[in-house]
Amino acid sequence: MKKFTKILAMSTALVAATLSVSSVQARNIEMQSYITGALPLLGSSGLEFGDRISRLTGGSLSFSFKNPGELVTPSEIWDSVSTGAVEAGWYVTGMAEGIIPSASLFTSFPFGPDVKEYSAWWYNAGGSQLWDELAAPFNIHTELCTVLVPEASGWFKKEINSVDDLKGLKMRIFGLGAAVMQNLGAEAQSMSAGDTMAALNLGTIDAAELSFPSIDQRVGMNEHANHYYFPGWHQQTSLIMMIMNQDSWDGLEDNEQAAISEVCAANVARTMAQGEVIQLKPLAEMIATGTIVHTWSDEMLDSFEGAWENVVVEKSAADPDFKRVWEHIQAFRADYKKWADLGYLK
Repeated sequence: MKKFTKILAMSTALVAATLSVSSVQARNIEMQSYITGALPLLGSSGLEFGDRISRLTGGSLSFSFKNPGELVTPSEIWDSVSTGAVEAGWYVTGMAEGIIPSASLFTSFPFGPDVKEYSAWWYNAGGSQLWDELAAPFNIHTELCTVLVPEASGWFKKEINSVDDLKGLKMRIFGLGAAVMQNLGAEAQSMSAGDTMAALNLGTIDAAELSFPSIDQRVGMNEHANHYYFPGWHQQTSLIMMIMNQDSWDGLEDNEQAAISEVCAANVARTMAQGEVIQLKPLAEMIATGTIVHTWSDEMLDSFEGAWENVVVEKSAADPDFKRVWEHIQAFRADYKKWADLGYLK
């Protein structure tokens, strides 16, 4: 009996110790998103992120996805992660353009690369290292975690036939595309999806770009304007990042860091594939209810590209890092074109 009691006591102590270790090791990180998890690809891939990390780490690490405003507003994510007030963020670097002027070049830029070219630059041609150098003073670690298919060029209340039709036009548009529209005489504005639809409905703005068909239909853009333009010259591919406070990242175990990197890399492949198959049905449904799809003429695309070249000159002159990043990615694209011209059917 004494022997049994001793064994039982030892077993109980062992279980208690195991539970204690597990509770110490288990860690949940709150991740503030810039976009709602209800939206396909850009939101849903972040919403699923924490559970996938938990499965790969045996439960030692998980992430809690927070919709916009649950911890901080989207505009506060960068500073909050930098200081450690929030440990992680689901983010697009272009939102940090006011802090790092070249940041938008790591999200999307007009007449930019497609998904395979952009990800090749990021992973294997120095893009990620260049970004890490720029982000290092802000104590932020970054992982490319989702890629998006081309966006639509935008929704317009009236048909656009020439550059003159853009002059004075009030348009919601994100990132470097906004600078192009301003160069052509439009009044570019930044606002949330909800505010965008309200502004279109009230006539406060005349046009807006938001995303690709599956998201545009989901939020009801087609209910507020009916001229839908393609291609999305301003965002051929968009990169979405998981950012994390560097001290928090450094505090993770090696296998936990590896799990994050591998889940993010897998996300790139998954979202690239998913994005290609979820556009046609919503596009067909919108057309059936009155949406008029347009493609830009060669003349209009030439005008957009010419304006973009002007913007590059201005921004390169204003910030040496913008110039350095631009020259870096352009050098890669020139080399890549030699392979693309040889390897791919036109």
